[in-house]
Amino acid sequence: MDVDEARRTQLRNIEQSTGTPLADWFALIEGRRAEGLKRGQLVAWLKSEHGLTHGNANALALASAADGEVEPVDLVAAQYAGGKESLRPLYDRLVTLAASLGDDVEVSPKKTSVSLRRSKQFAVLTPATRTRIDVGLNLGDAPADGRLEQTTGMCSHRVRISSVDEVDDELARLLRAAYQRA
Repeated sequence: MDVDEARRTQLRNIEQSTGTPLADWFALIEGRRAEGLKRGQLVAWLKSEHGLTHGNANALALASAADGEVEPVDLVAAQYAGGKESLRPLYDRLVTLAASLGDDVEVSPKKTSVSLRRSKQFAVLTPATRTRIDVGLNLGDAPADGRLEQTTGMCSHRVRISSVDEVDDELARLLRAAYQRA
């Protein structure tokens, strides 16, 4: 399943689980957007007033009409341009793996990386070179072992990934551990 298909599936699941058609959600969101709310405020409103998970609220806010922010697809496309195009299937596989952890996973593209969040950030995907994506993980004081390196900064650990084959059971286990800590 690619990222776009995962987004469509998430939106269908929101519609089914809430019993509210997407068109109704979008109308509600656009009404609040007309009042001046930005995406982050819309997400908070959807969570507090409608009981949605962070991931579902974010998905609805992103899927509704643009609110002046750069669309995440554009940010991701920019990250995987200029010689890094061959890394895009690897990125897509990592996002699919992260999305499988729970319906509260938020994929939040930034200018140079993509944050994976739950109640807080648990991982960051960064196209570090033309041949590698660094998967930053928040694993607290877990010891470095094998491919798992300790780092400093926004994440406590990092795994360097150069091929889809390296998105294996070990990486899935590490990503799940970071997700469970968030």
